[in-house]
Amino acid sequence: MKSKKATWIFGMTAIVAVGFVLMVGTRKIRAASPGGPPSGGIEVKIDNFSFGPMTITVAAGTTVTWTNDDDVPHTVVSDDKTTFKSKALDTGEHFSYTFSKPGKYPYFCSVHPKMLAEVVVQ
Repeated sequence: MKSKKATWIFGMTAIVAVGFVLMVGTRKIRAASPGGPPSGGIEVKIDNFSFGPMTITVAAGTTVTWTNDDDVPHTVVSDDKTTFKSKALDTGEHFSYTFSKPGKYPYFCSVHPKMLAEVVVQ
């Protein structure tokens, strides 16, 4: 048979644990919903483990902004791994890059390497 003190301690521990889980969950939701992407340029959505559209054609000097609408982190990394490379983007986060030179710029998600796409700059 449990003592009243042991029952009280167990109950308080459970309350603190539930409060912590709720606090962490709330913080994550706030962090995952920053303001909208920068205005102007072209936007690529990251959702359902894919980039959409997979291929875009833009004029030199265009800024492309990727927005992660998926519920897992993704990156945006040029095939040469040096032209552009984002940090891991959480839900709602953005990454932008301005393409100044004509050419083809294939890219992928380094977390999920089967996610492939391309920017064609004219």
